[in-house]
Order: sequence, then C-alpha cells, then structure tokens
Amino acid sequence: MQTENPNPIPPTGFLGKNPSLRLREFRLFLSLRFGIIFTLNMQSTILYFWVYDLTHDKLSLGFVGLAEVIPAIVCSFFSGHVVDLNEKRKMVLACLAGYIVLATGFALLAMDAARESMPFDYILHLIYLLVFLGGMLRSFYSPSMFALFGLVVPRKHYPNATSWSSMAWQLGAVGGPLAAGFCIALLGIAQSLALVGAIQLMLLLPLLAIKAKPIVKKAKEPVLRSVTEGLRFVYKTPVLLSALALDMFAVLFGGAVALLPVYQKEILHVSEMGFGVLRAAPGVGAIATMGLLAFLPIRNRPGQKLFYCIGGFAISIIIFGLSTNFYLSFFMLLLSGMFDAVSVVIRSTILQLVTPDDMRGRVSAVNTMFVSSSNELGDFESGVMASWLGTVRAVVTGGCITLGVVVYTFFRAPQLRNFTFDDHDKQPVSKGDEPV
Repeated sequence: MQTENPNPIPPTGFLGKNPSLRLREFRLFLSLRFGIIFTLNMQSTILYFWVYDLTHDKLSLGFVGLAEVIPAIVCSFFSGHVVDLNEKRKMVLACLAGYIVLATGFALLAMDAARESMPFDYILHLIYLLVFLGGMLRSFYSPSMFALFGLVVPRKHYPNATSWSSMAWQLGAVGGPLAAGFCIALLGIAQSLALVGAIQLMLLLPLLAIKAKPIVKKAKEPVLRSVTEGLRFVYKTPVLLSALALDMFAVLFGGAVALLPVYQKEILHVSEMGFGVLRAAPGVGAIATMGLLAFLPIRNRPGQKLFYCIGGFAISIIIFGLSTNFYLSFFMLLLSGMFDAVSVVIRSTILQLVTPDDMRGRVSAVNTMFVSSSNELGDFESGVMASWLGTVRAVVTGGCITLGVVVYTFFRAPQLRNFTFDDHDKQPVSKGDEPV
C-alpha cells in the first residue's frame, strides 16, 4: 500500500521532477524491462541476419515476422484473461523462463554440429518453430508487464513513469541491435545467441526482488465473456481505439527494419557493423527524445502531438526508402525514432490512464493484437511488398500509406485530437511501492 513519505522531496531537482524513480520496485521494474527488451532485440537482430545469410531471400525475412505474429494474435484472445486472474510477477517469471529455454534452443540450432547433422530446410523450419513459440510467450509477457507496471506505480505518477518505462524499452531496443552487430562480428551467431540466454538468466534477480502483488480481479467468469469485455471496452473508448488503430497502421505499413539486411548488402553496401548501427538508429533517436521528455514532459495537446509525430515518422521512412547514402539513411532512421518515441509515450500514457485496474491484462492483450503484433505483421508485409514491388518501392509505398492514415484519422477522430491528460489522472485506483 502506498504510504506518505514523512520527509517528501520538494518538486525541484531531478528526483523532484521524476518522482517515479524514488520507488524501489519501479527501479527494479525498469532494469527488468530494459534487460528483456535488450535480449529480445539482440536475438531478433541475430535471427534476421542469420535467416537472410542462410537463404538470401527477402520473403524469408517476412516469414520470420509471420511466424511470430500468428501466435501472438491468436493467443492474445485469451492471454489477457489468464493474466487478470493470476499474480502478475509469477506470470512474468513464467514468460522469462520460457524465453531462456528458447534462447538455449536457438543457440544449439546455430552450432556447427547442428548444421552438419541436419538438412538446411530442417534448420530453417526449426527456426520458424522457435520464433512461433516466442510469439506465444509474448502474448502473455506484454499484458503481464503492463499489469505489473500499474501495481508498482501510483496513478498520479503514470505520465512520468511511462516516460521512463518507454526509455528503458528504447535503451534495450538500441543496445540489443548494437550488441548483436558486435557479437556477430566477434563471436559468431551461435555464441551470440548463447549470450542472449545467459543475460536472460541474470534477469531473474531483479524480478524475484519485486514482491508478489495482489490479484485485483478475483471473480472467475467464462473465458469468452471475459475476452469480449476487453474488446468491448476498447471499442467503446473512442480515444483508446483511435490511438491503437493509428499506431497499428503506422507500424504495419511504415516499418522498414525487416528490410535492413537488404539495404545493408544491396543498396548501402556496408558491413555487419553498419547493419547493427542502422538497426539501432531508431532507438538512438528515441533515447535522446526520452531523455528530453524526462525534463520537458508532455503536458499540452498530447492528442494533436500524437498525429504530428506519426506524420513525421512516415515522412522520415519515405526519405529513408529513397536514400542511397549511409549517413542520410542513418539520420532518417534516427529521426523516425525521435518521432516514434513521443507517440509511444502519449499512447502508453493514454492506455494506462483510461484502463481500469481489473481489466489491465485484457486491455493490454488487445493492445498486443492491435500494435505489438503489427511489428511482425509489418515485417511480413515488408517482405511480401519487397518481393512484389522491389525494396525501395515497398518502403516508400508503406510510408505514403502511413501518411494517408494519419491525415484520415486526424479528421475522423476528434476525441483523440482533443485529448488531454488532465481529464484522466484523478482516479485513485492503483497501488504503488513505498518510496525510499
């Protein structure tokens, strides 16, 4: 239960402006969030490089995304129901254990002994199978972490805590690909994948240091009814539905990450290190922006700023698609990350503020279906479009479609356009950790 600090820090200085960092369990949460995203992005980067190195086929990159998105969407229909009925730390622990097992499987599959004893097609299909299992895990991991966030942070600190949570995510998204580039060049694929599992094993320490949390939703009900309530809540909350739909289409059509191996080898002609730098560029821009938001938080007209930033993201992707210069390509990816960072903070804060505590798992599962899974579905779309139109045309077309969706939604969703944080941060429904 959140208690008053008898000697509160006045609202000045770094901690005064970032009160969420005074919460011990939130700091543990940040380290856990960073570590898991770091390892998953590192693993994903290695897998895309590995698959393209094995096949030299653009469509095979799309199948990696498809293999993850199918179970992530299907399992999300009931994962939120499961998360809402179970203790959140235990759910995260189960997901982390599953990721450790998968990392071990990838490392064993990449060893020389596996390549010498199994046919090429068999190895490729096993990669897709393990990615498929990872998609199943993610459908439970995302709502579990989202629900745990609401139990370690008081509601009044959601905007500030969301900025730091997003920064931890972006740091992992940057560090993972950079580490993957270095590790591929220095250690090789098998050892790099083994390192992913070792790091995930160490993440058990901060997770187990977080206390078990009360289960807010204790009344059991039929799965179908429970899932339907989550979908109905999102559908009947126009600002949330519009934000999720807008971000889903932006990620679905505006992503270019899956095609970076093609840009590296066929358009920009850079080394594996260059590939890692390009892959990390959006995250670098996002981290710089998150750091700025820690001191200059978003307060005014967040809804309008969401539209402006996703529009800027689309324009950056269009220019990246046309670029044949490594430095211009890097800068456009950097800029896309900066725009995306602001939109992520706004959307995540909206999601936290409008979602009741007893529905966090189900609403987050819907968010996974709308947004998180669109990353991998976007990877598949990019692979198909690149095979059909060519790499450059596919990226530019996707950026133009995203820009069109932004313009259309701007005029069709006035609730999101006029949204403000002040109207939704008064409801005291969550519990936090005791500040130290």
